[in-house]
Amino acid sequence: MMNRNRNSILIVDDEKLNIIALTHILTEDYTVYAAKNGSDALEIAAEYLPDVILLDVLMPEMDGFEVLSRLKSNEQTKEIPVIFVTGLNTPEGEAEGLALGAADYISKPYSSAIVKLRIRNQIQMLNLLNMTRHLSVTDQLTGISNRRDFDYRMRLEWERASRDRSFISLLLIDIDKFKAYNDSYGHLQGDSALQIIAEVIACSLKRSVDFVARWGGEEFAVLLPATALSGALSVAEHIRKNVEHAPIPRAGGPPTRVTVSIGVNSCIPEPETLGHEFVIGADQALYDAKAQGRNKASAYRGVLSQEPADDSETPAPSCDCGPACECGCQEGKECTC
Repeated sequence: MMNRNRNSILIVDDEKLNIIALTHILTEDYTVYAAKNGSDALEIAAEYLPDVILLDVLMPEMDGFEVLSRLKSNEQTKEIPVIFVTGLNTPEGEAEGLALGAADYISKPYSSAIVKLRIRNQIQMLNLLNMTRHLSVTDQLTGISNRRDFDYRMRLEWERASRDRSFISLLLIDIDKFKAYNDSYGHLQGDSALQIIAEVIACSLKRSVDFVARWGGEEFAVLLPATALSGALSVAEHIRKNVEHAPIPRAGGPPTRVTVSIGVNSCIPEPETLGHEFVIGADQALYDAKAQGRNKASAYRGVLSQEPADDSETPAPSCDCGPACECGCQEGKECTC
């Protein structure tokens, strides 16, 4: 069984014996994939996203330079480090590979120690880069995504919804009277409350495509792709109830509780429009929920807000079960599968 916690290597070589030799060197420490030609290599790289690719230069039909060029032009694979392992030992060949974006060069014949060290160096740099990227998009207090990551996902989902002519929904969530909570129990207890509320919101989302981030302070944002207004309101109400009933432990005293107000906006984005006004609409709905007495979910009904034209346009399910699911989640109800 493949260990998904291990780093992975893709070996690309048209000679079976070369693949066997490299696999023998690497299989103890890495998950190893193999391809005997450029076309297969591109497919495997896109499907499995290996951490490092060992690529031969001299191959029939599609040589290593062409494979590298295509890898770098693909958004999915362009960041994967590629090490050329080749008998083409010329300064010109090495210069061409490096110019195309190769991370390193290993000349044949090679020693197993050199291969392991070159790969280890790339893996260490990759892991450091991934850790840095993770920290840059993670809210350090709650562990969920931060505002920077939200802005990035918002652009992606807005463009996708515009392209596919599908709904997108946004929830803006604010903890009610949080300043008074901090004043009463202290900021450390307030931090605990933020952590628990973040977890409650994240656990309330049933689909892998749904996205939660800390918006700032005591506010959170939830993106619901392919979800119309009725479905978004159902999710918002589910979150509101879960927060309302979530105990927040307190040292030296009984658990505390908080409530949230939620602003909801939903639309099918028009081509070449930006999501700024859409966010403003959700913020206005949040203001309305506060004005109605708090602990409520309110929908925005302005220009950038749309509902399904008729009952045939149902909201997206709140789980990943798909259209065959019969538990009611296709109509915005909680999944019971």
